[in-house]
This record gives sequence, structure tokens and C-alpha cells, in this order.
Amino acid sequence: MNKNRRHFLQKSVKLTGIPLAGPLSFPYISGAYEQIENYTRDLGIKLCLAYFWGIEPRKTALSRQMDVLGAVSPVNSGLANLPGEKDNSRTVIKAVKNAWTREGLTLRVIEGPPYLGEKTKLGLPGRDEEIDNFITLIKNLSLEGIDTICYNWMPIISWARTIVDKSSRGGALVSGFDVTAIKNKPPINEYGNLTPEIMWENLKYFLKAVCPEAEKHGVKLALHPDDPPIDNIQGIPRIMTSVQAFKKMLEIYPSVYNGITFCQGSFASMGDSTEQVIIPEAIKYFGKRNVIHFVHFRDVLGNKHNFEETFHDAGKTDMFAAMQAYRDIGFKGPMRPDHVPTMAGDSNDKPGYSTIGTLFAIGYIRGLMEGVGKGEN
Repeated sequence: MNKNRRHFLQKSVKLTGIPLAGPLSFPYISGAYEQIENYTRDLGIKLCLAYFWGIEPRKTALSRQMDVLGAVSPVNSGLANLPGEKDNSRTVIKAVKNAWTREGLTLRVIEGPPYLGEKTKLGLPGRDEEIDNFITLIKNLSLEGIDTICYNWMPIISWARTIVDKSSRGGALVSGFDVTAIKNKPPINEYGNLTPEIMWENLKYFLKAVCPEAEKHGVKLALHPDDPPIDNIQGIPRIMTSVQAFKKMLEIYPSVYNGITFCQGSFASMGDSTEQVIIPEAIKYFGKRNVIHFVHFRDVLGNKHNFEETFHDAGKTDMFAAMQAYRDIGFKGPMRPDHVPTMAGDSNDKPGYSTIGTLFAIGYIRGLMEGVGKGEN
């Protein structure tokens, strides 16, 4: 070792009172540690993973190891292993909840609820029965202590992509959407001449019927944006495509139980090349109104006409500022990563839900949470 370097080390040790041998201790920074210990893990947010294909043993094991103990899942008789039972029955809901409990997880959000289909969204005969069944679902979820439903208003064509294996960083596979790839697809006209006005009327009819029941039973309705957020696909109007649309939806039935699934990727892909949503500002706007009930934490590059999913650290959103915004509004609800890249070693048979990609996402999200939380100190 260089003599000057050795001299510096010895002098430094002498000044700090730390011996050259024996166990090291740092009493002079214990106060700083005490400050940092005031940090609430994950900012008090309930980290979850999505399970749309039932219980996956490898994934649930990794969830426990990561200490990500929330489950986002559908609820149906198949998952409950109770063929013939109604999906909205308390028996089925209890069985699904207990299945997750046995895995060491807590069922926090029902995403993709039963009894909300084309009849309700398109105003077809039979919608009242469908809505009654949805209200029964709300009641029975409440009885089992499940208080959040994530739903969408995309009939016929739901989540849509024009590619699900686009090469991204290091050869990881992501999904993407290019509106020019669907411009020649034939219109779907079997449901008549659908218009945005009709879609809004149908949404209003639904909200007026179910929101009072959601309030009564303490269940939060969290509407997901249309994805992609374009106005029309093959003649089917899409109305939840902008921040303004969500403001309008909230005005139909003002209530904290009539709220939003804040899917960052969907909001980030709204707009065009001239005007786009600033995610931290949107979080603060809706968060101050206490209507963000569930978060899909993800990002994109591009806009509503042409975009692709990204790694959480490679999109266009200031993700640190987004996490700061959740902290600032006091969000403590469920949050999950969404639409992660398929990474080396994983199959792309479930695009957007690669297990390894999810591990990367959780590490990144938890790092942001800790950086935001401890940065206050």
C-alpha cells in the first residue's frame, strides 16, 4: 500500500475513534438511522401482482419471497373449483379468497369482474339482469371484505395490440400498437349504428344503478381507461380515452366510490404528438379528489396512434415524480406492475406478464418508493 495512503487511513481512523481491529460500530450516525427508520415500507401502498390465469405456484412463491402479498384476480366458479355455482355468489367469492389466503396472499382487487358485458355496455336487452347480477357481486364482495373492482368500458374489442413480440432493449419482447395496421379492418356493424353518445348514455345508466349500491356496501368502482385510447376501433366507439373523459365520468355520479384505475401506461399514451398527459399532474388532480382506487404502474413510448410498452426505466414518464405524486396525495391503495417486457428465459405465451420482467418491475417500483420515502428525511 502507498505510504501516504496508509498514513491517511490511520489518521482517519484515529480521528473517528474506530480501531483498526475488532468489530466496527458507527454510533455517530445512529441518529440518521433513526430518521430513516421513520420511513413506511412501500409508502404504505399495497403492492400486488396480477393472476389472470389462476394460481401459478412459481409466481406465488416469488411473491412471498419479494414480500408482495397482494393478489389481483378475477372471481369465478372455475377458479373456486365449484362448477355450476354462480360467479357472483358468496360461496364462490369466499372460495376464491380462501384459495389466495392458502398461498399466503390477500385478494385485494377483482379485475375483470363477471356480469359486466356487451348487454350493459351496448345497452342491449338483458342489461338490467346483468346489472342486478353485478350489484349482487358488489354485495357479496363486501361481505368477504374485498373492496375494489377494476372494470372497463370497452365492448367487443377490449385490450388491443397490433404486435406482442416487438424487440426492445437487449432483445426483450414488448407489445405495441400502430393505428395504421388496423385501418383496413372491416367494421363491426352487427350491433347497429353505435355512437359515442350512445356509449355515454349506457355508462350513465350503469353508474346511476350501481354507484348507490357501491356506496352502501363500501366497494370502490375503479374504471380503467380504454387501451389503446383511440376513439374508434372497427366501428366500435371508445369513450374513456382522455383526462377530460374521466372528469366527465366522475361528474355523472360524484362519489368517492365512483373512481379510477389509474393505468399510467394508458394515460401516458393518451393524446398525440402535439399534446400529451403529464402523469404526475394527472395523479395529483384525481388524487386530491380521492378517486384513484387502484394503480397500474407502467410506461410507454409514443402516443395513442403509435406506441410501445417499455421497461419501467425506459419510458417517457418521470417515474420518480409519479411516485412522489402518489406519496403527496396519500395514496395507500393497491398498486401492481403491468405489461412488463418478456425477458430472456421466459415464454411469451402471456405477453406483458413475464415472471422475470415482473421481478425487474417490482425491484424498480420498490426502489422508487424507498427513494421517495427516505428522501423526505
